[in-house]
Amino acid sequence: MNPITRRTMLQRGSMLGPILALDAISPALAGTTPAVSSRRFKAIDAAMLDGVSRKDVAGVVAMAATPKGIVYEGTFGKANAETAAPMTTDTVFWLLSMTKAFTATACMQLIEQGRIGLDDEAAKYLPELASPQILEGFAADGTPRLRPARRAIKVRHLLTHTSGYTYSIWSEALTRYEQVTGMPDIATCKNAAFTAPLEFEPGERWEYGISMDWVGKLVEAVSGQSLEVYFRENIFAPLGMKDSGFLIGSKQKRRVATFHSRRADGGLEPASFEMPQRPEFFMGGGGAFSTPRDYMAFLRALLNGGALGGARILRPETVAMMMQNQIGELNVHEMRSAQPPFSRSFDQFPGQPHKWGLSFDINTQPGPNGRSAGSISWAGLLNCYFWLDPVRHVTGALFTQIMPFYDERVVALYGAFERELYAGLA
Repeated sequence: MNPITRRTMLQRGSMLGPILALDAISPALAGTTPAVSSRRFKAIDAAMLDGVSRKDVAGVVAMAATPKGIVYEGTFGKANAETAAPMTTDTVFWLLSMTKAFTATACMQLIEQGRIGLDDEAAKYLPELASPQILEGFAADGTPRLRPARRAIKVRHLLTHTSGYTYSIWSEALTRYEQVTGMPDIATCKNAAFTAPLEFEPGERWEYGISMDWVGKLVEAVSGQSLEVYFRENIFAPLGMKDSGFLIGSKQKRRVATFHSRRADGGLEPASFEMPQRPEFFMGGGGAFSTPRDYMAFLRALLNGGALGGARILRPETVAMMMQNQIGELNVHEMRSAQPPFSRSFDQFPGQPHKWGLSFDINTQPGPNGRSAGSISWAGLLNCYFWLDPVRHVTGALFTQIMPFYDERVVALYGAFERELYAGLA
């Protein structure tokens, strides 16, 4: 990472059960904790070990579950670049946008309780959303040209990324707006980031952005609690997720996986990364940390219709609704990068239409690596990924800490994990 990119990264970073058997443990590379898995998943072990050996990743954790429980977990390579501590299922990862699933769950809990209406105007709960402005362009002198929105933002718009709010990482216009106005990026966790304009009328199209950060604000307004407390009491504690939250403790900090950036020559360079620990707001769109073990508990609850181990966080019909198309005739589309150091342009399902549920990407056709049509998925900016297949009743997740997002080597590992998992389950 060159000094300018590194400085920008640091600004955003200081801002941005037993398994089936023990009969087949893969040979360990130096600094690698081998996977614990059955013979039928040996190909996953081999693919992950190869990824570490090729330096596609410094370390990686892969986990998968069915309604019966964890069916695969593998930990490979190093979690800490300085101490050479190995990856484990209790290594701490910054989730970035995988936080959104927590925030959506919190909002749906309040909808279940009748405290929020999915089709209510968001301004009913957040008056600051009563008069949104739309960015139409820039005058000759660079001044932004704004006009009042003609439609109201509804709660549904925020949950489905059809509100008009975008992210500067994938928007040339918002990147320019930040530069011209000095408005901070949302990842700084400064409230001034919420002064961002819309880029289109609410409901007009799908565009990924800060909508879920607004949902976080909405949850706080309605519940009377901070997201840190609300998540802990209503999601994390019931599911036994003891290593998840926004404010990281000293013991957890010692287990954080080292962040790496991909150099132009393909190598990996370690750098510092931490979400703000004195934030002006808790970033429901991307501020949380967790561990593979914790996050898999959350995914298992969704896979089981909202319950795990006697604890229920959502009703089955609510979970089903979250996994259904909620954007009608609109489509999810390729996200074109405006800031390549942070993300490549990407489309999870090129060449096929995909939809958006209540916080999830939905592939309408079978995925290229085994998942069924109607599966849900998403990811985090530091190349963490998950999917949940409600047809085959399986969920999987892969954890790394690498920038830029949608790194082709990590995506290839993710694909290999999915393919070999389905092959083993078959």
